[in-house]
Amino acid sequence: MAAAELKLSETKDLTRIERIGAHSHIRGLGLDSNLEPRLVSDGLVGQLRARKSAGIILQMIKAGKIAGRGVLIAGHPGTGKTAIAMGLAKSVSKDTPFAMLSGSEIFSLEMSKTEALMQAFRRSIGVRIKEEAEVIEGEVVEVVVDRPAASGAAAKTGKLTLKTTDMETVYDLGSKMIEALGKEKVQSGDVVAIDKASGKISKLGRSFSRSRDYDAMGPHTKFVQCPEGELQKRKEVVHCVTLHEIDVINSRTQGFLALFTGDTGEIRAEVREQIDTKVAEWREEGKAEIVPGVLFIDEVHMLDVECFSFLNRALENDMAPILVVATNRGHTKIRGTNYKSPHGIPIDLLDRLLIIATQPYTEDEIRKILDIRCEEEDVDMSEEARVLLTKIAVETSLRYAIHLINSSALACQKRKGKTVEMEDISRVYGLFLDVKRSTQYLMEYQNQYMFNDVPGGDASEDAPADMVY
Repeated sequence: MAAAELKLSETKDLTRIERIGAHSHIRGLGLDSNLEPRLVSDGLVGQLRARKSAGIILQMIKAGKIAGRGVLIAGHPGTGKTAIAMGLAKSVSKDTPFAMLSGSEIFSLEMSKTEALMQAFRRSIGVRIKEEAEVIEGEVVEVVVDRPAASGAAAKTGKLTLKTTDMETVYDLGSKMIEALGKEKVQSGDVVAIDKASGKISKLGRSFSRSRDYDAMGPHTKFVQCPEGELQKRKEVVHCVTLHEIDVINSRTQGFLALFTGDTGEIRAEVREQIDTKVAEWREEGKAEIVPGVLFIDEVHMLDVECFSFLNRALENDMAPILVVATNRGHTKIRGTNYKSPHGIPIDLLDRLLIIATQPYTEDEIRKILDIRCEEEDVDMSEEARVLLTKIAVETSLRYAIHLINSSALACQKRKGKTVEMEDISRVYGLFLDVKRSTQYLMEYQNQYMFNDVPGGDASEDAPADMVY
């Protein structure tokens, strides 16, 4: 029994390689084939209207025909705005670019605000480039490598026999091709494709004629048919890159290496104009097509009036992505001005945005979210403890209750328990204050703190209730 428990713990350690984040449990938007939201699906709970609206936006993105549209996800703190955006990111196809940034990031970068936004826009626009390449595709019959008698005396040579259903050919191999075949672990019975220009070898799978060779296949072996026709073919190859990647490659002396170092710097407008002209030519010739992606800006109220003015203009461009922004602000000042506006966004930009509103969670929905988080964080919790944690979440905030899950698990571990009980929740609830209790504490002991700005010496008991969180 002890050995079985040890094996189980080892398995858990091996499977949980990824770090658990605030939204690591999100798998998608939780919609069915008719874009109707399920109550609990893909890690999302409730917010049915908001998720249905996001599903319609998702269809617009997948269609790829509409660009320059803006969407605002607005709601109270802790109502799942970023979770919906993450679900949207998980639902788009791999070829669709999805760039994320926070409004406050713009001010901490070593470049101008508009340049940072422009780079984010260009990261969100994909270019699908098509080109024809000559490919040799066939089933490997035999690989023969002639090794020199004395090591280092001469380069290795060899022969590769490939066949299709119609023909068979023997190719002479040089040392580089022999090395490439060795790296890919190519053996007889494999179906391979060799790019004639670059010499790149791609293993497509194993031939069906070798499907009975049980000793030569693993559990993940993919079986494919032996190619038909001639060995040498012209195939259309598709490369997906973003406009920003093309900008960096053409603007920096180190070329594509700048993509790995992160030192992209500011890119001149002339470079971008030349690239846009070239991409437009490729589109006319049918060599490339634009894939409008998604740019998600969280905490959009942190942007100032210059950034909003840039966004307003950038959305009018025909090569603009779909812009998704989120905020938890109400009627507040636009940063950089003395004017107030809904959500801290200028009215002219707000008029361009489709607004998705999120609603506060019900008690039942909070319970389901906490159950999902307990499963994600691998915490066993008793029914009574879950009821108490749900009550705490309703009275304080969902985020505070989620923080208590891991803390209570550690408290349970300290007393050598296996299941989190009510006493563990109560213990960590007493150790860590929520916003309301912390505010109450500050109001009581305000005179003992430095730089106290609250007028009047004595704090009233109603003060925390009047504050906006």
